Amino acid sequence: MSRVLGVLHNRRNEERILLVLTLVIGAIVGLVVVAFILLTENLGSRLYPVGSAAWRRVLIPLAGALGTGFFLARYFPNARGSGIPQTKTALFLSDGFISFRTVLGKFAMSSICLASGIALGREGPSVQVGAGLASVLGRRLGLSPASVKALVPVGASAALAAAFNTPIAAVLFSLEEVMGDMNAPVLGSIVLGSATSWMVLHLVLGDEPLFHVPAYQLVSPIELLWYAALGLVGGLVSTAFVKLLLWQRKHFLRMSKSTQWFQPGAGGLVVGMLGWFFPLVLGVGYNYVSQALNGQIVAGTMALLVVLKLVATSTCYASGNAGGIFGPSLYIGAMTGGAVGSVAHMLMPHHTATVGAYALVGMGTAFAGIVRVPLTSVIMIFETTRDYAIIVPLMISNLVAYFISSQLQQESIYEALLHQDGIHLPLGARARQALLMVGNACRAAVEVLEAQGTVKDAAARIGGKQGTWPVVEKGLLRGMVTGKQIAEAMKANRGEEPLANLVSPPNPSGQLDSTNFPHVHVDHTLDTAMRRMAQAGLDALPVVSRTNVQDLKGVISFDDILAAYRMSAPSPHEE
Repeated sequence: MSRVLGVLHNRRNEERILLVLTLVIGAIVGLVVVAFILLTENLGSRLYPVGSAAWRRVLIPLAGALGTGFFLARYFPNARGSGIPQTKTALFLSDGFISFRTVLGKFAMSSICLASGIALGREGPSVQVGAGLASVLGRRLGLSPASVKALVPVGASAALAAAFNTPIAAVLFSLEEVMGDMNAPVLGSIVLGSATSWMVLHLVLGDEPLFHVPAYQLVSPIELLWYAALGLVGGLVSTAFVKLLLWQRKHFLRMSKSTQWFQPGAGGLVVGMLGWFFPLVLGVGYNYVSQALNGQIVAGTMALLVVLKLVATSTCYASGNAGGIFGPSLYIGAMTGGAVGSVAHMLMPHHTATVGAYALVGMGTAFAGIVRVPLTSVIMIFETTRDYAIIVPLMISNLVAYFISSQLQQESIYEALLHQDGIHLPLGARARQALLMVGNACRAAVEVLEAQGTVKDAAARIGGKQGTWPVVEKGLLRGMVTGKQIAEAMKANRGEEPLANLVSPPNPSGQLDSTNFPHVHVDHTLDTAMRRMAQAGLDALPVVSRTNVQDLKGVISFDDILAAYRMSAPSPHEE
C-alpha cells in the first residue's frame, strides 16, 4: 500500500513539474526564437547592405552554404534540412530525445544559412530548436521518458507561435502534423506553451503582425470561381514543388558520403546565380511577400518568381542546407495568388477584389498543397489578417489545392522526406482512417442457439464442432456459449437442462458493457475486436446495435478477422 501511495505521490509531483515546465519552456523558447529572428535579420542586413555590389548575391550564398555544409557534415548531422521531420522522428522513435548539440547546431547553422540568402525558411528550424530545448530541459530535470516525449510538441508549438506570430495555428500544426492526432492528450500543455511563447514575443517585439495587409471584402459571388481556379493552379504548383524537391534530393542522397559537406554548395550556387539577376529570390523573402500582398509587384514578375523560387528552394533543401520550406511555401503561394489575381482583375475588374486578396489566399493555398495541413493553413491566414471575411474564399481554394495535390502526389512532403531516409513513422489519426473495422469482417448470425432449448438439442445442433455460438432468448441476445461448455455439460449428465443455465443472464439493473457482456459494434476496429476476444476468452463475439446491446446484428470470429486482413493485403506490385 505504501508503495502505491508513493507512486501516486511521485506521479502528482511530476504532473506539477510538467505544468510549471510548460510555462518555462514557452518563455525560453519564445526568447530563443526572438533571438533567432533578430540574429538572422541583423546578420542579413550586414551581409547585404543597401546598394551592395551584385557579386555579393553570388558569393555570399555559396560561401554560406559551403561553410555550414562542412559543420553540418562533421559536427551537426541531425541539423540538416527543415527540422520538422527530425522532430517527428525524435518524438516517435527516440522517446523525444534531441541532443543539446543538435539544438545549438540547428540554431547556428540555420542563422548563417538564412542570413547568407539561402532560399529557405526559419519556421522549421525554430520547431526543431523549440522541441530540442523542451527535450533537454525535461531530461535535465530527470523526468520520465514519457514526460519528456510529452514536452516535445509543447516546445514545437511554442516555437512556431513565436516564429510566425500565430498561436492558434501553432497549436493546430503541432497536433495536425507533428503528432498526427487532433485529439492528443497533451492538448492543454501545447496550448499553454504556445500562448506563453506568443506573449513573450509580444513583450519583446511588440504587437506587430508578420504582414500588413489591406482590408478584404468579397466583391461578387462569381469571384469564388476565381478562388477555385486559384486552388487548381496552387495545387499544380504545390505538386511541382514537392516532386522537384524529392527528385533532386533522391539524386543527392545517392552521391558518395564524402561529398556530403559540399553538396549544400549546389543550393548556394543556384540561389546565387538566380540572385544575380533577380534579387527577390534570395532569403526567406517575407518583405517581397508583403509587397505582393499590397499589390506592389506586377503580374509578370510574380509569375516568374513562382518558378524561380520553386527551383531555388527545392535545390537548397535537396542539397542539404539547414532551413525549412514553411516560409518559401508562403512566398510561392503569395506570388501564385498574385499572378492569378492579376489575370482575374484584368478580365473582370468590377467583379473581383484587389490582387493582394488573391496573394493572401494563395499563401494558404500553397501551404495546404505542399505541407498538407488544410485546417492549419486556414487558421494561420485568418490569424495573419484577423479578418473573418477571407475565410470562405480561403477554404474553397485550400480544399481544391489539397485535393489536387493529394491526387498527384500521394505522400505529403514530410512523410516522403522521411521515407527517402528509410524512416517510416506511425501516421496517428490519419493512419486510423485506413484501419479495417468490424463491419468489414463480420457475418450474419445464421447459427444461433435458443436459450429455452436443452443442452442436448444444442449439442446435436453443433455436431461436436468447436467454436462459439450466440444464445438468444425471445429474440434478444443472452450471451455466448462455447462448444467446450456444451461438451462438458453433456459429460456431467446435464443434457436435459435448458441451455440458458450455461449462459449468465444479462444484469437488468446494471449497465451492460464489454466486461460483463462481451460484444463489439460494426464501427469498432478489428484490433478492438481481438482485444475483447482475448479478455473474454472467446474466439468469437456478437456484433450488436449501438442503441441496444442485446439486439444481435451479426457475429465476428478470429478466423473472420484473419480473412479480412488477407483480403485487404496489398499485392506485391502495390508493396
